[in-house]
Amino acid sequence: MKDKIFGVLQRVGRSFMLPIALLPIAGLFLGIGGSFTNETMLTSYNLMGIMGPGTIIYGILTVMMAAGEIVFNNLPIIFAMGVAIGMARQEKAVAALAGVIGYFIMHTVIGALITLTGTYTPETLLAANETGLIAAAKKGVEYIPIVANQLLPSGSISSTVGITSLQMGVFGGIIVGLGVAALHNKFYKIELPPVLSFFGGTRFVPIITAVVFLFVGALMFYIWPFIQNGIYALGGLVMASGYFGTFIYGFIERALIPFGLHHVFYLPFWQTGLGGTMTVDGVVVEGAQNIFFAQLASPDVTHFSVEATRFMSGKFSFMIFGLPGAALAMYKCAKTSRQKAVGGLLMSAALTAMITGITEPIEFTFLFVAPFLYVIHCVLAGLSYMFMHMLNVGVGMTFSGGLIDLTLFGILQGNAKTNWIYIVLVGIAYFFVYYFLFKFLIKKFNLKTPGREDDDEETKLYTRADVDAQKNKSKNGGSENPAPESSDPVSTMITTGLGGKKNIIDLDSCATRLRVTVKNGESIDEKILKYSGAIGVIKKGNGIQVIYGPKVTVIKSKLEEYLQSPESDLEIDIPVIEEPGAVQKNENEKATEIEAPKIMEMEIFGSPIAGRIASITETPDDAFSQRMVGDGVVIFPTGNKIYAPCDASVDVLFPTKHALGLTSLKGTEVLIHIGIDTVKLAGKGFEAFVKQGDQVKKGDLLLALDLDYISKNAPSTAIPIVFTNLKENQKVKLIKSGTVKENEEAFAIES
Repeated sequence: MKDKIFGVLQRVGRSFMLPIALLPIAGLFLGIGGSFTNETMLTSYNLMGIMGPGTIIYGILTVMMAAGEIVFNNLPIIFAMGVAIGMARQEKAVAALAGVIGYFIMHTVIGALITLTGTYTPETLLAANETGLIAAAKKGVEYIPIVANQLLPSGSISSTVGITSLQMGVFGGIIVGLGVAALHNKFYKIELPPVLSFFGGTRFVPIITAVVFLFVGALMFYIWPFIQNGIYALGGLVMASGYFGTFIYGFIERALIPFGLHHVFYLPFWQTGLGGTMTVDGVVVEGAQNIFFAQLASPDVTHFSVEATRFMSGKFSFMIFGLPGAALAMYKCAKTSRQKAVGGLLMSAALTAMITGITEPIEFTFLFVAPFLYVIHCVLAGLSYMFMHMLNVGVGMTFSGGLIDLTLFGILQGNAKTNWIYIVLVGIAYFFVYYFLFKFLIKKFNLKTPGREDDDEETKLYTRADVDAQKNKSKNGGSENPAPESSDPVSTMITTGLGGKKNIIDLDSCATRLRVTVKNGESIDEKILKYSGAIGVIKKGNGIQVIYGPKVTVIKSKLEEYLQSPESDLEIDIPVIEEPGAVQKNENEKATEIEAPKIMEMEIFGSPIAGRIASITETPDDAFSQRMVGDGVVIFPTGNKIYAPCDASVDVLFPTKHALGLTSLKGTEVLIHIGIDTVKLAGKGFEAFVKQGDQVKKGDLLLALDLDYISKNAPSTAIPIVFTNLKENQKVKLIKSGTVKENEEAFAIES
């Protein structure tokens, strides 16, 4: 159970990395733009004439600031998409789309309930009454003040992507991302009954997301205010813990690095009320990083809030100074014969830590060879955070504590606003502490740091991959990788039928077909593909279409999952399967039984539209003309209305209205497909007069068509009418050929 929870948390932490990776560039845009358009700063450095309002440079910097602000202002929806993508096992693009849908619906529901229930904060209530009072005065009528049915704390209501909703911050995005990922992983391969199979697989994920987050939004409206009050209370407790609390924060943040959980830990402090709440320029801002960036652009701030930067400024001293000291200690302790080789590695790692704040190469190296050194490092990191808090250092950051962020958010802002000089003073002390302490411990305990390995071992720096590989090796009895799970046999068969994994270049699907680009079309084995359940196969050079019907999205998802598994690299022998219906007989066996004569039965259908009727083989599309979807007829229309060819139920009406499926009273399934490749028209040119589930009589109006538009925007207006569940003894018969009128008896099924 613990391993399962830990595994989930690791995946959550990794999923945060996609949106977090945006922060450095967005922070640089916002930091450079905000700093150099701040008139107080421009005046301090005598730059008003060069970079002040009205100059080209000022305009460029204003645009940069806006580009950075848009990312930070919309982090919640970015997290909704990023977490959904990161947590989704397959079909990640679908998860991203569902994440946006879930986010919109959840906040729209909350906004609607805010309006319906008369919920206000003191600020919004005052603003609403002021607006109403002004409007009433202009009209010369009496104004009756609004009375709140529910009054929330200040800052509880805000706008997100233009929707008035509760102030949920990135927590709202994370809730949506995790919820969507859970729904996606559960349903993206779902198989629905045949009449609903078009909506199965990945298409079902946005549908179920919309339904679920309708209820989640309603639930959040009622419970989030209590959760938010709890966050504020916990944030207040953290603030009240003083210097010791800052030390604990810094220690835990570093201690979680090896497990990949540090993003899960620090993000709420940076982006939510847990890291504090402050009013900046009349706007309530939540989260330590958000407070810092809001103050960065404000001309009235004389010193950045230390209560906010306490969760950030502690990184600079040990990243810029401390870890390079540890690298120098490891270099000095290396064997003389290996110092040259290890020097280049450690120098590169030290410069990376100093400039960008990316510390993994150094940290994971001594974590791998001597975990107790990492414990000491965590203590020193916690103390660094505490010292910066005690010395009132107010330097923020975008992502990590390197020279880039120190220069931009510390040095350029001036010592008066940041006290950045203390970072350097403490950092110099940290350099010597790390150097002498690590050098002493490496020699004292003969630690195998880089350059001190045995002669037959490689000199290298270690990474997270090395640590994870070591964990997996111990878990799996000495094997670094667990045995792969067994694959889906249908996917195995499809891969083999397509000429093997190496022959597949691109894979996609439409409503009914698996669309594949292969290296060599001659390697395709149609027989094996048909054994996998394919209705038919179309080959156009190296472009292959394998027709499975509406369930194709599920097949595609399973196939993509299989192709990413190690098992797909193996060559699979598919056993010879007899053709369906084949009966083996002995050479001397003779048929002696005489079949009794059968009475012919016929089900007659009316023409659904006026036009020229012909055999299905004349359809200008291989899938229909070769009867891969089923047998039937084709009509080249002159009319513009589709009528019911028989008494039936409307089982499927495609959202694009280009096709519909009926089931007659005798159970015959009829697919009416209007035009060729008309799904791309997205419903334009079609008007439906029935809905899915309706019962219709022969001759009832089903659809109206804009034939002129369809003929100009689709390859053909031909209407194939296909029977998809014919039995072996049933055949399609044309009662009339050539021109037919709508509702005229035109074709039938004989049995």
